[in-house]
Amino acid sequence: MEQKKHFFLKKLVLIACLITAVGSFAFREDLFQISKNLEIFNYVYEELSINYVDDVNSSKLMKTGIDAMLATLDPYTNFVQESDMENYKLQYVSTQYGGIGASVITRDDKIIISEPFEGSPAQKADIRAGDEIIQINGTAVKGKNNDQISLLLKGPKSTPVKIVLSRQGESQPLEKSFLRDEIVQLNVPYYGMLENNVGYIKLDRFLENSAQEVRDALLELRKNNLSGLVLDLRNNGGGILQESVKIVNLFIERDLVAVTQKGRNREKTVTYKTMLEPIEPTLPLVVLVNSRSASASEIVAGSLQDLDRAVIIGQRSYGKGLVQQTFNLPKYNSLVKITIAKYYTPSGRCIQALDYTHRTADGNVEKVADSLITQYKTKGGRFVYDGSGVYPDIFTKAFKKNMITQILESKFFIFDYATKYRAAKATIPDAKAFRLSDAEYADFASFLNGKDYNYNTRTEQVLAVLKTEAENEEKLSEIKSEYEALRSKVSTSKKNDLNQFKDEIRRLLENEIASRYYYQNGRIENSFKYDEEMAEALKILQNKSTVASILKGEGTYKSIGKPGA
Repeated sequence: MEQKKHFFLKKLVLIACLITAVGSFAFREDLFQISKNLEIFNYVYEELSINYVDDVNSSKLMKTGIDAMLATLDPYTNFVQESDMENYKLQYVSTQYGGIGASVITRDDKIIISEPFEGSPAQKADIRAGDEIIQINGTAVKGKNNDQISLLLKGPKSTPVKIVLSRQGESQPLEKSFLRDEIVQLNVPYYGMLENNVGYIKLDRFLENSAQEVRDALLELRKNNLSGLVLDLRNNGGGILQESVKIVNLFIERDLVAVTQKGRNREKTVTYKTMLEPIEPTLPLVVLVNSRSASASEIVAGSLQDLDRAVIIGQRSYGKGLVQQTFNLPKYNSLVKITIAKYYTPSGRCIQALDYTHRTADGNVEKVADSLITQYKTKGGRFVYDGSGVYPDIFTKAFKKNMITQILESKFFIFDYATKYRAAKATIPDAKAFRLSDAEYADFASFLNGKDYNYNTRTEQVLAVLKTEAENEEKLSEIKSEYEALRSKVSTSKKNDLNQFKDEIRRLLENEIASRYYYQNGRIENSFKYDEEMAEALKILQNKSTVASILKGEGTYKSIGKPGA
């Protein structure tokens, strides 16, 4: 009886909360249907808890139910329970935490340092990428997962930590004792000068203070008599919408619409205008985007494109035109993140690429059909289109790794060779100039001897299908000699892949090795010499007439990303 009374009271509280919510947000829902469905849910939950054959983990059951319910909406509407709150804040809100300042990975039941952050306690204590953690404050780490390791490494500023490490080239374990600190992962991990007085700012995310970091970097770069600026938003998954508006405001005049969000609820429909005088309203500007530039990145790129203020270079962006807001739940330190609106760039377009509202009969989500894509105009009259991300003014082909390169990377052979290289060499030239010699590449090839990096090429996969189909049709004997000849040629060609794809493999090797000496900055600077988007940006910025021609929409620049074009 007591248990049933508990469920009844719980049901009343939930219904009362729901009535309040309906009143507050003026949802035109049938209260009876809502109450009925909530009552059914509670009855099912109650009967499971009382009568199921095995013990039921009620918390897990409820979390699974909530997650399944929200999954029918979109991937961005999520429930965050108390145990996940810290990770949530680090991912979506704040860039600051107490710890040692290093990321770790789990490999073969070993905990490996993947990257120490420059200036962090870990880096100052000479903890290196590739080091294996044996103990943390006397606790053996073998068998622990990443979350458990994270809890052991994190802690308040100035608290002591002792880590025992195993390092390649060292016969005995190393012991490192030092103090934790406040670790700040910057939104702008790098800024600097390129050739011809062009400035460069890399923006990784739009969390707290991201606009201030971009502003500070821009003010510092201005001291170099800038001829142009490259704002790099590649692989930036977004963050806080208001931060994106402030960044747009650095380059466009006051009191212009940067973005508008429109929700079903009137309270969630908001127009965001620039509020301050810009710092650089006329400086030639290029924004780099790719298929992993999303959300707030697309607001910045889309707004600057719509206002004819920046040349966008790269590949079509991800296409996330949805806005989320978090709501703290009344109890138990949990929250729900809900998609509350779609956003629209100044031309009026929404760049959302997937239609979560109209799913197929089997529940799949499809892209917005070309027939439904609408044409809009930028401030100066260029044609842009909704429904499929931000299309660049200048399209460049994305760097695509061959299969052998992917395998060498995914099996950590490139990572491990960089560890070996760092153990053998105390220094290398600066990151921008560093290049792996042919002799060193040959040493990498020797390093792979005896290691399993076998893989099936796409040609081999097609041949396997051919063999299966021929067997099914009892035709294999007729084509066996041709099949074996093809298989032999593919096998011979595959053995040459290390040489054939030497340039792209060396590119990844150089980048990983540079990071061992110069950390995140070194990784970024080393990538410049291979960066096709960067090369295109520098070429465009050297010719002011080309920049003007693009932004005015002259010739082929009149229409940007027309479907089917």
